[in-house]
Amino acid sequence: MALNYIWIAFFLVAFVIALIRLIFFGDTEIFMHLVSGMFNSSKSSVMDIALPLAGNMALWLGIMNIGEKAGAINFLSRIVGPFFSRLFPEIPKNHPATGNVLMSFSANLLGLDNASTPLGLKAMDSMQDLNKEKDTASNAQIMYLVLLTSGLQILPVTIIAQRAILNAHDPTDVLIPCIIATYVSAVSGMLLVAIKQKINLFDRVIIAWVGGITLSLTLMIWYFTHYLTKDQISTVSKVASNLLLYMVPVVFIIGALYKKVNVFESFIEGAKKGFETSVKIIPYLVAMLVGIAVFRACGALDYINDGLRWICVQLHLDTRFVDAMPVAYLKPLSGSGSKGMMINIMQAFKPDSFAGHLACVFNGSSDTTFYIVALYFGSVGIKKSRYAIQAGLFADLAGIIAAIFISYLFFG
Repeated sequence: MALNYIWIAFFLVAFVIALIRLIFFGDTEIFMHLVSGMFNSSKSSVMDIALPLAGNMALWLGIMNIGEKAGAINFLSRIVGPFFSRLFPEIPKNHPATGNVLMSFSANLLGLDNASTPLGLKAMDSMQDLNKEKDTASNAQIMYLVLLTSGLQILPVTIIAQRAILNAHDPTDVLIPCIIATYVSAVSGMLLVAIKQKINLFDRVIIAWVGGITLSLTLMIWYFTHYLTKDQISTVSKVASNLLLYMVPVVFIIGALYKKVNVFESFIEGAKKGFETSVKIIPYLVAMLVGIAVFRACGALDYINDGLRWICVQLHLDTRFVDAMPVAYLKPLSGSGSKGMMINIMQAFKPDSFAGHLACVFNGSSDTTFYIVALYFGSVGIKKSRYAIQAGLFADLAGIIAAIFISYLFFG
């Protein structure tokens, strides 16, 4: 239901703003921009997203099917079972969904975009098997999606690489701020959903896992910043990420051979499901991305930024952060849009400026909430998202606020 209202709002707000610009400001090209945005986004949602995703879906769901028959999912479920049984109480012990969720989060943490989406869709599908109301998001699916929209990532390689391309003095100096901001986003979203679902956050297992992860991240950051140069950090992240990514199919294949599973047939069986899922999500992608495109084309984001700047001036607040805010506005709506805006801001203000740094931290603080909701819920036919979008946006807001404060602390 929330998606319905949001989608309607995109079109109506864009129409009203465009009409005002035409009548009062003589902008005769505004409706041309809206129509152009509609056609371009509908095309790109299929050609640039759905079709390339079909190949990745076929590959990784095929590999996941091999792993599932080799027993890898059950093995992972036993390891993280105590923690996930408390965070996802609706998922039965040793259910394949636990392993699928873990694999998805692992890919996200490493910044493996090509693998994380197919694995995430597999996790959503396995949770849908347990969902009694097929058109309504379950508690487990909401918790998973909100954690996903936080964009939790240890190594924001893409952001660092883009800063290097634009000749930043130290491309890796946003590493720690990005990790802190996205972690704040993830924990904030988890807490909100846990309170909503009445999950006991003081359970010793939850405290141990969250505390352990927090400590591990802290030690990793400390080691990277004290013992590795920026070039070494980049090299380690690339080698480790790709090594772990390639190890997944190798380990699954070895396990399948040990269990005497027909590897090739298992791969083909899973790959077929990947194509089916890719076709199923196309209408949801087209609808959401077209709505976002017209909202951007009408100039709504520029008006929001001008209003925020005026408020800050009236309150005698520092306005430097406002220059980077378009990235924060676009992040919940469009990953490519926020990335493009981040590059524009670094080009306009220089990568080592406060706005340039903050734009990067914004981009690394969360993920594209509306896109993820449309993609993941659409893949399993969920129409009623309940409070998933609100919780996801809350996590985004927490990440944005954290990014601003952290950037003033590090680059102020």
